[in-house]
Amino acid sequence: MTDATTDAQAQIDEMVKGTDVVLFMKGTKSMPQCGFSSRVAGVLNYMAIDYSDVNVLADEAIRQGIKDYSDWPTIPQLYVKGEFVGGCDIITEMTLSGELDTMLEANGIGFDKEAADKIREANG
Repeated sequence: MTDATTDAQAQIDEMVKGTDVVLFMKGTKSMPQCGFSSRVAGVLNYMAIDYSDVNVLADEAIRQGIKDYSDWPTIPQLYVKGEFVGGCDIITEMTLSGELDTMLEANGIGFDKEAADKIREANG
């Protein structure tokens, strides 16, 4: 590993383990730069989940590093309490099934239950 790779892995590890909910995405939560990142950020924003966003487009070492860190090839990537949850399709499925609510509750993460129900109603 190069120094940049080692630094990126250390940075990623610190972000993942030091933040309850973190989304590695293309763009930011207020200005996503791809449809998949936009969908996941949209769900988290709508459900009023307090999360940190990491713009992988701002740093190539982080962009590649997060893929290596999780052994997951795509962005966005959501982490809750240090655990990799998934990308866009997984988060979408978990939101619609109610599994995301359950996981958030189990980890003591606050969210708007009514908003989660509205997402399910709209997509039911």
